[in-house]
Amino acid sequence: MKIGYARVSTVDQNLDLQIDALKKAGCEKVFSDKASGVGSDRDGLNEALEFCREADSLVVWKLDRLGRSLKDLITTINSLHTRKIGFVSLQENIDTTTSGGKLIFYIFGALAEFERDIIKDRTNAGLQAARSRGRQGGRPPKLKLKQIAMAKKLMKDETNSIKDICQTLGISKTTLYRYCEPKSNVSEKKSKLEN
Repeated sequence: MKIGYARVSTVDQNLDLQIDALKKAGCEKVFSDKASGVGSDRDGLNEALEFCREADSLVVWKLDRLGRSLKDLITTINSLHTRKIGFVSLQENIDTTTSGGKLIFYIFGALAEFERDIIKDRTNAGLQAARSRGRQGGRPPKLKLKQIAMAKKLMKDETNSIKDICQTLGISKTTLYRYCEPKSNVSEKKSKLEN
């Protein structure tokens, strides 16, 4: 069975062209979305993928209707392949149920992996260059040494609530506890070490 999937990026756009092409290609059921490919809320695609059974084919009008990126496209196609479901793209004339269509997707997969490796290499080279200039990567510390000392002093005074300390320093409770352990945890650790 051929299952169609159509998508347009905005509510103003029309699905008719895609749906007509999918029906002409023999799709018995068509699912659709009016959502950006970047967003994760593509209910129509999820329904289409759930509806597909072994030996079915998922048909799209064009490749970019299915995937947000090449990586996403390859992941979706590989998922279909694992479930023994074919994939057809009408505009690009790709049909993974044929040997030629499988070859094209293996090439796409290799290109996606090559792209990931290049990005990884560039990132590592950039980090290495920054380290050689004395820069450290990562997020800068939220609190300076003076602020940590102040936070510890405020925490020792039991009249100060955690909420008040956080508001005074302009930080969250998680950040406060990252730099200063609460008294109960310190006393628990001490008692565990003593036993």
